[in-house]
Amino acid sequence: MTNPILRSLSPLTLLLASCGTSISAQGTDPAQAGIAITDVATFDEPWAMAFLPGTNSALVTEKKGTLKLWREGSDQAVTVAGTPKVAYGGQGGFGDVIAAPDFATSGMVYLSWAEEGQGDTRGAVVGRAKIVTDGAPRLEGLSVIWRQFPKVSGKGHYSHRMAFSPDGQYLYVTSGDRQKFTPAQDLTGNLGKVLRLMPDGTPAPGNPMAEKGGVTAQIWSFGHRNLLGIAFSPDGRLWDIEHGPAGGDEINLVEPGKNYGWPLVSDGDHYDGKPIPRNKTRPDLAQPVISWNPVIAPGNMIFYTGKAFPQWQGQALIAGLASAAIVRAGIDGTKATELERIDLGNRIREIEQAPDGTIYVLEDGEGAKLRHVTPKA
Repeated sequence: MTNPILRSLSPLTLLLASCGTSISAQGTDPAQAGIAITDVATFDEPWAMAFLPGTNSALVTEKKGTLKLWREGSDQAVTVAGTPKVAYGGQGGFGDVIAAPDFATSGMVYLSWAEEGQGDTRGAVVGRAKIVTDGAPRLEGLSVIWRQFPKVSGKGHYSHRMAFSPDGQYLYVTSGDRQKFTPAQDLTGNLGKVLRLMPDGTPAPGNPMAEKGGVTAQIWSFGHRNLLGIAFSPDGRLWDIEHGPAGGDEINLVEPGKNYGWPLVSDGDHYDGKPIPRNKTRPDLAQPVISWNPVIAPGNMIFYTGKAFPQWQGQALIAGLASAAIVRAGIDGTKATELERIDLGNRIREIEQAPDGTIYVLEDGEGAKLRHVTPKA
């Protein structure tokens, strides 16, 4: 997933992106980037964070299965009761969390996690519940609305990121290939896919293969590997960011019915050194808008829409694991260009925009810091 060589590269080493300018792989110092960073809280293996609309509170998932409620200005977070049992291990455990579009009236949140199957199998699921914050915080009425199919062995590439369409009508879910390669091209399962669902988890009408029914009717796009970010740009286009193998991380403009090539092509190679045909050898397949080699190992991605950093308006902000950075990418219609990477010194799992337009980033791993990114005074 990550490239351990990346952090040892010299300042003169350049990242080569398929589109746009070359960027220093070492990154910009935060002060030079015009930002200040304050450490505000600590979490244990955090994976995702979401502010609850209309509040100054955020939910944070921790991989071992704990959900935390944190309020801005506090250095402590409170454990939320009513969470599911998760299949913890490898890349598995608690995953994403997002608020429902109608949160103001429903109080509903959506969560993803890895669950055990029969035998030595596991798979990601999505559930929804009402979050109650009066008194001791808790989830009420948690129910599973979607599952990866089929469940397989291994503990990697669950992906299970989520995003609602701008109109709030559809739920998009990323489903990784579970390190099994070929299921990404198998349209009878939902591994290695982006899925478009109704808010209750059923396939959305009008999906590219809706007439086939079953799991196939969920599919929006296919041929994906390990999609750890999915977000709509301000103009309404859907983008994902995913891990390549040894090289070849990529950002994609996600369009209905398109095949994004994995494992037929990649701009990286297998970990054992076996080559993979490059994306450009198959012009019939959807091409990445940017591919990175060396990798940045993305944690997640948002599009910035706040006022605290007006110079970042409309840009993609990417949490970098191997790159230990905030990676900024400019979006121009269907094109993207890496603009800058701001070196934060540690692996970054999650990036989120606060209600006031400032930014929070979560480090990866045990004892991970929640860091508040504000304009430099």
